[in-house]
Amino acid sequence: MIWLLAAISAAAAGYQILALIATIRHFTRSADVSAEFLPPVSILKPLYGADPGLWEALRSHAVLEYPTFEIVFGVRSVEDPSIVLIERLRCEFPDLNIRLVRCRRKGANGKVAALADMVRHARYATLLVNDSDISVPPGYLREVPAPLADPKTGIVTCLYRATADRLPARWEGLGIATDFAPSALVAPFVGISEFGLGSTIAFRRADLEAIGGFEAIADYIADDYQLGARIHCLGRRNVLSRLVVETHLHATKWSEAWQHQVRWARTIRLSRGAYAGLFLTHATFWACVDFAFGAWWLALPLLALRMTTAITAGWWGLRSPDVKRLWPMIPFRDLWGTGVWLAGMFGHTVRWRDQELTLDDEGRIVGAKIR
Repeated sequence: MIWLLAAISAAAAGYQILALIATIRHFTRSADVSAEFLPPVSILKPLYGADPGLWEALRSHAVLEYPTFEIVFGVRSVEDPSIVLIERLRCEFPDLNIRLVRCRRKGANGKVAALADMVRHARYATLLVNDSDISVPPGYLREVPAPLADPKTGIVTCLYRATADRLPARWEGLGIATDFAPSALVAPFVGISEFGLGSTIAFRRADLEAIGGFEAIADYIADDYQLGARIHCLGRRNVLSRLVVETHLHATKWSEAWQHQVRWARTIRLSRGAYAGLFLTHATFWACVDFAFGAWWLALPLLALRMTTAITAGWWGLRSPDVKRLWPMIPFRDLWGTGVWLAGMFGHTVRWRDQELTLDDEGRIVGAKIR
């Protein structure tokens, strides 16, 4: 039994070493900035409601340091509370090209249906989509689209850190910085680059049209992954930018944080495959098993390595404020993550805002009901 534990612990340690190297490599490389390649950019930002932090996120796009860009907002109802914030933005920045589109197209994934309407109002050939709650730094457009100067590049995407006011949301953010981020960095390090992240996806209109437009991914819950994968299939490479954006999480209850994480886990399982193998990467869980069998000589180095990788990615790489404050809780958050992984192994239903969605085996939304 000890030899089996040693083999599993070695595999978990190997993954942590890989993640550590990938993190250091990513954040020490030069930023992708070009003084010559500054294409006009249409930012597409679908909105649904007005969650805490939305105004700060919207305003961060209005103060971008870039010669030519527009912001296209999309809402599905004339009563959407975010409209008030858009009008406020227009008043504060009257010279900025801001458009508001009333999206009428229906679809299983409401966000993608809205994007299919919004893109028809976008003026420029370079498109950028990000989630409503994403805040960006002033140099965002100078760095993110830059890799598209290479015709072999299909999309550019970004990691993100989280801010939050309540402990359940901060707990979620701790996992994003110390677990999700290093795993996302491992993928391109080993040559897997077909994914995109909803925090930012920049791409060409021509490539979107080549895959059939947003309509081609309108039934999938993981629209960001599908967009990245389909453009990648055109023979393009996907680039993970060094720039980090920011999101604001607003879970107020532990049950909300749990459901959000389980939605991610089930979405990954049904969209990408190889989900079961992720269990080997749960270093903290295997360190606990080592301790339970008295193999402290396996447990202590494995746990130390895991903490090194988590803190390097979350504190040094993403500059997450909560990693600095909550780093002693990382092992407990990891064990929570193992529980989320287990819950994600089963079931085809997820909660998304006010809906309970049913997914098929390929991650398509095949049923929805208001809860």
